[in-house]
Amino acid sequence: MGRDKDRSALSDAHNSRGIELADRGWLDEAIREFQRAIELDPGSAPAHDNLATVFSEKRQYREALREYLTAVELEPDSATAHYNLACFLATQSPEMAVAEYREAIALDPESPDAHLNLGIAYADQGRTAEALKALEAAVALDPRDPFARHELGALLMDEGDYRAAIVHLKEAARLEPGNFEANLDLGICYAQKGFYEEAEGAYGRARDAKPDDLLLNYNLAALYALWGRPAEALPALRRALASDEAKVRGWLETDPMFDGLDGHPEYEALTRGPTP
Repeated sequence: MGRDKDRSALSDAHNSRGIELADRGWLDEAIREFQRAIELDPGSAPAHDNLATVFSEKRQYREALREYLTAVELEPDSATAHYNLACFLATQSPEMAVAEYREAIALDPESPDAHLNLGIAYADQGRTAEALKALEAAVALDPRDPFARHELGALLMDEGDYRAAIVHLKEAARLEPGNFEANLDLGICYAQKGFYEEAEGAYGRARDAKPDDLLLNYNLAALYALWGRPAEALPALRRALASDEAKVRGWLETDPMFDGLDGHPEYEALTRGPTP
């Protein structure tokens, strides 16, 4: 029993030394101290937790996750252990996902799914150039995957490259004709480029799937407003207002696509008065 106490006390000393080193930024030295503390007392949840924190700072996410989970398993009633694990998952899981997708690609460069999901992860982090590269690789590896085509087209659309987006969205819609999102995004891109008839066709296919969708009806109204066809713009706008009046009124305040309807009595009644 006395020997166990001595080992535990020595473990605590190495753990404290590791904390001091980590605070100074000497992470490799801190790792050695925490590992020594764990060797002396494998049941030391604080040592596992502190080791996890340093691994996370060094971007060794797999090792960090393992240590955080060990700390929770050792002390399942510790609020601190659960809190630190949650913080790691909330802040580092996207980076960990990227690292694992990259590892998967290194092991299997021909995996379209790995490239696709890496691209989505990059896009979620705002890393557009890397996302485009990964999504382009996914499409090249599996050009008949409508989901990859749509993800690439949607990202290009978000970047304002409507012409390039149309190529991929058009193919996504061809591969999966009932794909509402692909047809909606395709219609938006066509409208932005001034291809109104093509936009109308894409919106029509989207409407077959979801006739009451808010975004569809709003963009359809915008298309007809740009096209100078108020008789068709106004019913679509009315449907959009019926879906979410407050949101649509907010969009209209700053949307120049509806400028052509300014002064139209019915448009003024819809946008400034109560919805009929």
